[in-house]
Amino acid sequence: MKLTFAFCLLTANMIFGQKIYWQEDQKLMWDNFKSPINRKNNPDVAAYTNCGWEYSVVKSTNPKSPVKIEIKTIFNEDKSWKDAKKINDYILLHEQKHFDIAELFVRKFRKIVSEKVRTSGDYNKLFKAVYNEISNNYKNFQISYDKETRHGMNKEKQAEYNALISEELENLKSYQTP
Repeated sequence: MKLTFAFCLLTANMIFGQKIYWQEDQKLMWDNFKSPINRKNNPDVAAYTNCGWEYSVVKSTNPKSPVKIEIKTIFNEDKSWKDAKKINDYILLHEQKHFDIAELFVRKFRKIVSEKVRTSGDYNKLFKAVYNEISNNYKNFQISYDKETRHGMNKEKQAEYNALISEELENLKSYQTP
C-alpha cells in the first residue's frame, strides 16, 4: 500500500510539478504559472515566480579524484502563480527577469565551482560554503530587485535592472549551459 501511494505521489509530481530549465531563447508565458494559490497574501502583487537551481554531484571517496558538478536553473510551474485580473506583458517581463536573475547566479555559481572545486576533496571542504554564499547573494539580489523596482511598477528602475541583468548574463556567457 505504501509503495502504491509513493508511486502515485511521484507520478502526480511528474505530471503536475513541471520544471522549466532556463534557455536563452525560451521565455516564460503566463500559462507556465500554474499554481492556483497566491502564496504572498499581498494584494499589490500580481504574480510570483518560483525559481532557483538544482544541482547534481558525482564524486569519489578519493579526495584527489575529479568531481563533476552540474547546476541547472529551474522555474517551478506548480509553485508560481498569477492573478489573472492583474497580469499583462510588462508584468510578465518583470517575472522573466526573476528567472533570468536565477540564471545569472547559477552562472556565478558555475564560475566559482570551476575555479575552486575541482576534486572530491575540494568538494568536501569548499562546496557548502560556496553554495551558502551564492544562495545568500541570490536571495538578497531578488529582494532588492523587487524592492527597488516596486515589483516592476517603477519603470525607470525596472529598465535599469533589465540592462544590468542582460549585461551580467552576457559577461558570464561562457558559464551558460551548452
